[in-house]
Amino acid sequence: MTAPGVALVTGGSRGVGQGIAVGLAEAGWTVHVTGRNAAGLAETVARVEDVGGTAYSWTCEHTDDADVARVVEAAWEAGDRIDVLVNNAWAGPRMNHARPERFWERPLDDWDTLIGVGLRTHWVAAHAIAPRMIDRGSGVVVNVSSVGARAYLHSVLYGISKAGLDKMTHDAALELRAHGVTVLSLWPGLVRTEQLLASGVADIAGVPVSDAETPELQGRVLAALLADPDLHRRTGSALITAELAEEYAVSEPDGGRPVSPRLMFGGGPVFPPLPPG
Repeated sequence: MTAPGVALVTGGSRGVGQGIAVGLAEAGWTVHVTGRNAAGLAETVARVEDVGGTAYSWTCEHTDDADVARVVEAAWEAGDRIDVLVNNAWAGPRMNHARPERFWERPLDDWDTLIGVGLRTHWVAAHAIAPRMIDRGSGVVVNVSSVGARAYLHSVLYGISKAGLDKMTHDAALELRAHGVTVLSLWPGLVRTEQLLASGVADIAGVPVSDAETPELQGRVLAALLADPDLHRRTGSALITAELAEEYAVSEPDGGRPVSPRLMFGGGPVFPPLPPG
């Protein structure tokens, strides 16, 4: 993919999703955003318009499979296509980052948010959009995952959800490759979301909050990645935002460059691209 097109970003009312919408809009993408918070969605649309972009918002209950599928279909029809689906919707239980509880101390219904939204809604959105992308013979699905797929972050279930998302990326890429559809996981490092800043903690997993990435960096890096004419060779892989920023010479809004979070999980491999075939 070499030219900006139309993107659908789920969970786009705040945080990483809002930053992705703004970063893509800076690069000329038309952006559709989904979420439950109408005020947050309106803020995202306003921020996209402030950088000269065009955005549309769709209220969506991401715990409702039918509503997710409805919004995917409606956004496609409104834009006559969706070139890129960014699966970013996420919901997590309230947690004390300073003194986290262990999994046996947490309620069982943590599963309903971390897996039911953090993994299932990505599956539902991809399931809804795949037939349309197959018919067009092109498209990109980006699953916003996390270094938590390898490092311990937040909770056991958080890691399970992100590792499952990366496996979904790999295997869906395998099935969609012959149809010209690319599937990728994007790994931000620690991100300065509203939730993180409100937590009051100084660091997470040894990374100072002051060194965390901005949500906007995620969108800028994704825009650079999507502009790569050789993008499809990466299908099936997990890609680290900070390393892509170095590769494509993308900077933070203040001009800085992020540091790769590989040390958070001791280095080593992530999901590689699919082998030729």
